[in-house]
Amino acid sequence: MCADETQTSNHALFRDCLSGPIVHRSAVGQAKSARKRKPKGRKTSIKLVKDEAGVEDPGERDAEELADFVDYLAAEIFDSFPKDLQSVSYSAVQNDARLAKKSGDPLSPAALEQALTAIPPPVAESLETYGLLEEQSDLPKFLTPVLQEYVNAATSPPPLWSSTRTSACEICERDWIPLSYHHLIPKQIHAKAIKRGWHEEWRLNSVAWLCRACHSFVHRVASNEELAKDYWTVERLMGREDVVAWAKWVGRVRWKAR
Repeated sequence: MCADETQTSNHALFRDCLSGPIVHRSAVGQAKSARKRKPKGRKTSIKLVKDEAGVEDPGERDAEELADFVDYLAAEIFDSFPKDLQSVSYSAVQNDARLAKKSGDPLSPAALEQALTAIPPPVAESLETYGLLEEQSDLPKFLTPVLQEYVNAATSPPPLWSSTRTSACEICERDWIPLSYHHLIPKQIHAKAIKRGWHEEWRLNSVAWLCRACHSFVHRVASNEELAKDYWTVERLMGREDVVAWAKWVGRVRWKAR
């Protein structure tokens, strides 16, 4: 995985880790507000949203605003991180002893300080304004477990590939058909992939679970070398227009019951 792909994946991972405590604290705050709610008929600061049937839903707007708020915070915080924290991964810590020590559990004091001191001041201000921090000085206490969860997840070793079996084909999504495993990096290319630096050894046995039709199709549209070099994840395969068109078509093919 290239640096840009790792950073994009890690940003989504960090946002997920950050959303947990924010959603929790928001839910607790709303519960407290509900207990203190004024008598019926009094105006509140939350505007009601009407659905197509004209039914008012006070929670819909709250949920959308909260999602936007999490997106904003995740972008502000993640972009302020040092580059090695943005791109930290299992592969990175395997090949860099300094980074492995810095990214341990618990995170080193130096790593925490470097990450937390660079966060823009509006982040703490926003969290305090939304009632998610009592004081802006509480930001390190709030973010330290989030950072630890993020780094632990980003640097966790890959699963045993046999345990990744899915219930549906990862291309056409048919869930009623037998599956076989497709070596995303074909075995015939393993030696070349290592020699040319395309992949590290720990990634070589990664698989995707495909139906026989999709498995055969993948090997028709790309050579083993192309699969190993350019299409070594399901996401990369699904980035091809011909694979997407195939998946859409074959997904409608169903056998008649006897």
